[in-house]
Amino acid sequence: MRSDERQGRILGVLKDSRRAVSGSSLAKPFGVSRQVIVSDMAALRARGLDIISTNKGYLLNEEPPCNRIFKLRHTDEQVGEELETIVDCGGSVRNVFVNHKMYGRLTADMNISSRRQIADYLDDIKYGKSTPLKNVTSGYHYHTVSAKSEEQLDMIERELRKKGLIVE
Repeated sequence: MRSDERQGRILGVLKDSRRAVSGSSLAKPFGVSRQVIVSDMAALRARGLDIISTNKGYLLNEEPPCNRIFKLRHTDEQVGEELETIVDCGGSVRNVFVNHKMYGRLTADMNISSRRQIADYLDDIKYGKSTPLKNVTSGYHYHTVSAKSEEQLDMIERELRKKGLIVE
């Protein structure tokens, strides 16, 4: 079975389910590994579907989210404040990207929508697993943020602006 066909069938399973569907239960009927399912989920998300990963499996959020790109600049010490502001206002940080003069646009998926995920991200930075992408462009960076409504995105923008994190 081709991957696009499998992804279509996976999408059907998610649409028909009212509960989270585990990666294992998706993998078994298609005769693939859970890692293949993880890749399929990434491909479905790249097509704009809002698939939520939980500890019980995958859920399809059928309400299409609203997205907005914010241009930001801040110090390393303000990373947590920035992310908490976004998730506390109901947003989800989909990615971070920078426009590097030599390498062009560099993008990394984040998919942060909770304080627990923020804490994990900050721990990874603290213990040297990585550094924020913004550091390659003197703190300037962009986030694609999704929320359930334009009003929530407006609130996120107001709060980030109040804290001096938005770049005009």
